[in-house]
Amino acid sequence: MSFLDPTTILTATGYVGLFLAVFAETGLLIGVMLPGDSLLFVAGFLAFTSNLHIVWVIVIAFTASVIGDSTGYMIGRKYGPAVFAREESFFFKKSYVERARLFYEKHGAKTIVLARFMPIIRTFAPLFAGIGGMKYSLFFFYNVVGGALWTLSMCLFGYFLGKTVPNADAYVLPIVIGLIIVSMLPGVIKLIMSRNK
Repeated sequence: MSFLDPTTILTATGYVGLFLAVFAETGLLIGVMLPGDSLLFVAGFLAFTSNLHIVWVIVIAFTASVIGDSTGYMIGRKYGPAVFAREESFFFKKSYVERARLFYEKHGAKTIVLARFMPIIRTFAPLFAGIGGMKYSLFFFYNVVGGALWTLSMCLFGYFLGKTVPNADAYVLPIVIGLIIVSMLPGVIKLIMSRNK
């Protein structure tokens, strides 16, 4: 089993692993490849089938997701403008900061909430909210809303599957794969549409 496998992470490290994995995926760029959606789903499932408790799973995952996004925001707010203020190159242009600011001014609220359900984008959205100078009080409100919707939906989905479906462990892997595919679809569709334009 891979060390990135959600079941391996949770059975080996429990609540601590859950907190660290969710925090790293939402707040640190190094967590971009961690299995966020599937991790929460499996955590909810294990809360019914093992010694994890669903209330603690939700509280810990929610707390880690809010702190993680806030950390990503602070990193973007503190270091982003300085990086993009450097001498312009192919990757770094001052206009990028202005584009980020305008984007988050117009679409910031829904981006912070919807990004929770999209891998990779989930990691970068708070960073660019900070770079774009989105007001922190507004960011924090939608950070909490998005974190609550994400953790509750994923954890409870796993929990109620374990509770209501006989031999549910046989369906965990297909559902995890399905969650990964479905969560990546919006980004793929958006990419195809933008290329067509």
